[in-house]
Amino acid sequence: MMSKPVILIGNGGHATVLTEILLQQKQNILGFTGTREEINRFGLSYLGTDEQIDLYSPNEIELILAIGSVCVSPKRAVIFNRMKRKGYSFATVIHPSAIISPHAEIGEGVHIMAGSIIQPFARIADNTIINTSASIDHDCQIKRHCHIAPGVVLSGNVQVEEGSHIGTGATVIQGLTIGKNVLVGAGALVRRQVADGKTVYGVPAKEVTQWNAGNKF
Repeated sequence: MMSKPVILIGNGGHATVLTEILLQQKQNILGFTGTREEINRFGLSYLGTDEQIDLYSPNEIELILAIGSVCVSPKRAVIFNRMKRKGYSFATVIHPSAIISPHAEIGEGVHIMAGSIIQPFARIADNTIINTSASIDHDCQIKRHCHIAPGVVLSGNVQVEEGSHIGTGATVIQGLTIGKNVLVGAGALVRRQVADGKTVYGVPAKEVTQWNAGNKF
């Protein structure tokens, strides 16, 4: 259990999963913030917009950035960095069924969801989501603000640079580097390095040179 009460930023699907974990762990949740008032399926109180967090001292609460993502987006990084500049801390949330090596390193505000596996000497940096049943093998390095979606497999010694999104069910073979702000499409098989800012999908994964609304990620 976390030592301080928490406030969730967000009220979508990712927030729902996090809330269930927190309630199972008997965490004191003060409520959630968002751009507009919404009903929370667990009955949490709407506190107002994110500005309401300023009414609480950074010493008395922790924050949980409960906004998910389906593609590369700066939103999570922007909120995380803004609240850190104000002195707030972010709680790390770990589902009890996750398997984490005692030799792995987990940063601030990381979410590790049900069934995930993190092997020895993997490093998961701040504000990263390791989603349901993802597998992170030995010596992987995942930088800040990434989202490793459900069912992703990262083989040993993979490096994922800041802000990247690895889509549901994608596989990255050993020793590769995925650059900054990369989108790997759902189900992709990545067998080569991916440069910063690129989008790849398919088996084997190939670069998308122009966005097409028919592409499914």
